[in-house]
Amino acid sequence: MSSVPLTAQEPRACRSCNVRYSGICSVLDAAQLHDLARHTRASRHQAGSELFGEETSITSYANVVSGVIKLMKVLEDGRQQVVGLKFANDFIGRVHATSNTLSAEAASDVELCQVPRAILEAMLEDNRPLEQKLMQETLRELDEAREWMVTLGRKSAGERVASFLYLIALHVRPELALVATEVEYDLPLTRGDMADFLGLSIETVSRQLTQLRRLEIVVIRNKRHVTIPDTERLRLRAG
Repeated sequence: MSSVPLTAQEPRACRSCNVRYSGICSVLDAAQLHDLARHTRASRHQAGSELFGEETSITSYANVVSGVIKLMKVLEDGRQQVVGLKFANDFIGRVHATSNTLSAEAASDVELCQVPRAILEAMLEDNRPLEQKLMQETLRELDEAREWMVTLGRKSAGERVASFLYLIALHVRPELALVATEVEYDLPLTRGDMADFLGLSIETVSRQLTQLRRLEIVVIRNKRHVTIPDTERLRLRAG
């Protein structure tokens, strides 16, 4: 067996990747990473950039390395509805599908690691762990969508806003599901996008954020920077 550390055998770009051990690449060994890295391309997109549109052909997949992406559905009258969010570690794309059913836009500055569709689908044919990882990602996304249906259908306006803030916190610090602590981050959505996502008016979102500030459950600076002193209080507020 080689005495060379595994990380020394990996492609240089993978060694410093933020999501090497948490995204789909977490199930690939060094040799498989080299095979994949020959075809991947890093891309950076500014906030507000469209990543792909509805009914466009799927030519590549991507892993989110950093930033937040909002998924949107365009209604017949031209209105847009935010229907989901993608964070670092998340996989972007519908494997084996031919076209996108949603559009995607960078909610913040975003870095992606993109791989051609044909390359990834070929890897899936003889890589059971990768296939299982993508299945787990799909099921997790389905669970989150169902949980969000409960939030929109049963929770009050205050609980919805608190649930949204807690959702972001969990993606910033996944260990929060096990322990209460302080966390801070920049809101990835505007008040208008939050209102769309939560099924509320902009005024209602603003009022609920003000209420959370008055209760000292959150601290908001410069309209976007959020500090949550005690995530357990926020979780309870989210219902």
